[in-house]
Amino acid sequence: QVQLVESGGGWVQAGGSLRLSCAVSGSVSVISVLGWFRQAPGKKRELVAGITGTGSTNYADSVKGRFSISRDNAMNTVYLQMNSLKPEDTAVYYCNYKGPVFEVWGQGALVTVSS
Repeated sequence: QVQLVESGGGWVQAGGSLRLSCAVSGSVSVISVLGWFRQAPGKKRELVAGITGTGSTNYADSVKGRFSISRDNAMNTVYLQMNSLKPEDTAVYYCNYKGPVFEVWGQGALVTVSS
Protein backbone atom coordinates (compact mmCIF):
# COMPACT_ATOMS: atom_id res chain seq x y z
CA GLN A 1 0.00 0.00 0.00
CA VAL A 2 1.14 3.53 -0.77
CA GLN A 3 0.05 6.76 0.88
CA LEU A 4 0.48 10.28 -0.46
CA VAL A 5 0.40 13.46 1.62
CA GLU A 6 0.54 16.80 -0.19
CA SER A 7 1.56 20.16 1.19
CA GLY A 8 2.44 23.62 -0.06
CA GLY A 9 -0.75 24.88 -1.65
CA GLY A 10 -2.02 28.39 -1.02
CA TRP A 11 -2.71 31.79 -2.48
CA VAL A 12 -0.34 33.79 -4.63
CA GLN A 13 -0.51 36.76 -6.94
CA ALA A 14 0.02 36.32 -10.67
CA GLY A 15 3.70 36.09 -11.48
CA GLY A 16 4.53 34.54 -8.14
CA SER A 17 5.82 31.09 -7.21
CA LEU A 18 4.75 28.16 -5.10
CA ARG A 19 6.23 24.75 -4.42
CA LEU A 20 4.09 21.69 -3.82
CA SER A 21 5.45 18.65 -1.99
CA CYS A 22 4.13 15.13 -1.89
CA ALA A 23 5.44 12.71 0.73
CA VAL A 24 5.19 9.12 -0.46
CA SER A 25 5.13 6.29 2.06
CA GLY A 26 4.65 2.57 1.76
CA SER A 27 5.81 0.01 -0.77
CA VAL A 28 7.00 2.23 -3.61
CA SER A 29 7.97 0.41 -6.78
CA VAL A 30 11.17 1.50 -8.52
CA ILE A 31 9.29 1.38 -11.82
CA SER A 32 6.55 3.70 -10.64
CA VAL A 33 5.67 7.08 -12.05
CA LEU A 34 4.91 10.01 -9.78
CA GLY A 35 2.95 12.91 -11.13
CA TRP A 36 0.92 16.01 -10.48
CA PHE A 37 -2.55 16.52 -11.89
CA ARG A 38 -4.90 19.43 -11.45
CA GLN A 39 -8.60 20.07 -11.65
CA ALA A 40 -10.08 23.52 -12.03
CA PRO A 41 -13.76 24.20 -11.23
CA GLY A 42 -15.98 22.81 -13.96
CA LYS A 43 -13.08 21.20 -15.81
CA LYS A 44 -11.68 17.70 -16.14
CA ARG A 45 -8.64 16.58 -14.20
CA GLU A 46 -5.52 17.01 -16.32
CA LEU A 47 -1.90 15.94 -16.14
CA VAL A 48 0.48 18.73 -15.17
CA ALA A 49 3.78 16.86 -14.94
CA GLY A 50 5.15 13.37 -14.39
CA ILE A 51 8.48 11.85 -13.44
CA THR A 52 9.75 8.27 -13.58
CA GLY A 53 12.07 6.52 -11.15
CA THR A 54 14.99 7.23 -13.49
CA GLY A 55 14.18 10.92 -13.67
CA SER A 56 12.49 11.19 -17.07
CA THR A 57 9.93 13.98 -17.05
CA ASN A 58 7.01 15.17 -19.11
CA TYR A 59 4.90 18.32 -18.86
CA ALA A 60 1.64 19.69 -20.11
CA ASP A 61 2.22 22.27 -22.84
CA SER A 62 0.52 24.92 -20.71
CA VAL A 63 3.17 24.70 -17.97
CA LYS A 64 6.36 24.00 -19.94
CA GLY A 65 9.08 26.46 -19.03
CA ARG A 66 7.25 27.56 -15.87
CA PHE A 67 6.82 24.40 -13.78
CA SER A 68 9.44 21.87 -12.77
CA ILE A 69 8.90 18.42 -11.27
CA SER A 70 11.57 16.66 -9.25
CA ARG A 71 11.80 13.48 -7.24
CA ASP A 72 13.89 12.69 -4.19
CA ASN A 73 14.00 8.91 -4.15
CA ALA A 74 15.88 8.78 -0.85
CA MET A 75 13.23 10.88 0.87
CA ASN A 76 10.38 9.44 -1.21
CA THR A 77 9.16 12.91 -1.99
CA VAL A 78 8.07 14.51 -5.24
CA TYR A 79 8.01 18.26 -5.73
CA LEU A 80 6.34 20.63 -8.16
CA GLN A 81 8.01 24.01 -8.42
CA MET A 82 5.60 26.46 -10.00
CA ASN A 83 6.93 29.80 -11.28
CA SER A 84 5.34 32.65 -13.22
CA LEU A 85 1.94 31.53 -12.02
CA LYS A 86 -1.14 32.67 -13.92
CA PRO A 87 -4.78 32.94 -12.81
CA GLU A 88 -5.57 30.01 -15.12
CA ASP A 89 -3.28 27.82 -12.97
CA THR A 90 -5.86 28.06 -10.18
CA ALA A 91 -6.97 24.52 -9.38
CA VAL A 92 -6.80 21.69 -6.89
CA TYR A 93 -3.50 19.91 -7.48
CA TYR A 94 -3.31 16.17 -6.88
CA CYS A 95 -0.27 14.02 -6.38
CA ASN A 96 -0.48 10.68 -8.17
CA TYR A 97 1.39 7.40 -7.82
CA LYS A 98 1.16 4.93 -10.67
CA GLY A 99 2.82 1.61 -9.97
CA PRO A 100 2.85 -1.66 -11.87
CA VAL A 101 -0.16 -2.94 -9.92
CA PHE A 102 -2.17 -0.01 -8.59
CA GLU A 103 -2.64 3.74 -8.63
CA VAL A 104 -3.03 6.09 -5.67
CA TRP A 105 -4.20 9.71 -5.41
CA GLY A 106 -3.39 12.30 -2.80
CA GLN A 107 -6.06 14.36 -1.08
CA GLY A 108 -5.41 17.46 -3.15
CA ALA A 109 -3.92 20.90 -2.48
CA LEU A 110 -5.68 24.09 -3.50
CA VAL A 111 -3.65 26.63 -5.44
CA THR A 112 -5.24 30.03 -6.02
CA VAL A 113 -3.60 32.60 -8.29
CA SER A 114 -5.09 36.08 -8.22
CA SER A 115 -4.74 38.59 -11.03
